[in-house]
Amino acid sequence: MADTLPPAPFERPKEVERLRAHKAITFDVTPTEAEAEAIREALGLRGLRKMRFEGALSPIGKRGWLVEGSLGASITQECVVTLEPVKARIEAEVSLRFLPEAMIEDDTPEDVIEDDVEPLGPIIDLGHVAVEALLLAMPDYPRAGATAPLRVTAEPEGAEPIKDEETKAFAGLGALRDKMAGNDDGA
Repeated sequence: MADTLPPAPFERPKEVERLRAHKAITFDVTPTEAEAEAIREALGLRGLRKMRFEGALSPIGKRGWLVEGSLGASITQECVVTLEPVKARIEAEVSLRFLPEAMIEDDTPEDVIEDDVEPLGPIIDLGHVAVEALLLAMPDYPRAGATAPLRVTAEPEGAEPIKDEETKAFAGLGALRDKMAGNDDGA
């Protein structure tokens, strides 16, 4: 029995064989409420509203395809410091090329392959492209009004405050030098 992958949260597949190789196709896709909920869960968001991906799917040469479009969405994330809700409006331009694997050189190191190139399969899923673009455009560390780093202000019992000279890079070496110089005098 083969394992099957769960369905993607947002699918808008275009079969490559059915696309006309000489004509651009415009698209305007939005998730249903159920799909928006699935995207929200998949990306760990508190909320997702007004997601829309619109643009064109255009041929590149005889065998490649270019997806160009604009993604917009209103999201709510959790603040990494306070866990408060953080709202953001995402506006992202998307440009992604789908090329046959033969056109993506096998001997090219992965760090040289451009970020905007994907291998072309039998389907170009505009929903998947939209979700990936949303993920890349979201703030990595959303913060709600927390502008200063967290600081510990109370000193542990019995601790002495740190002096400025102790924080300098060679303060420890200077103390060691002084201690060694004191031992040499007494010996």
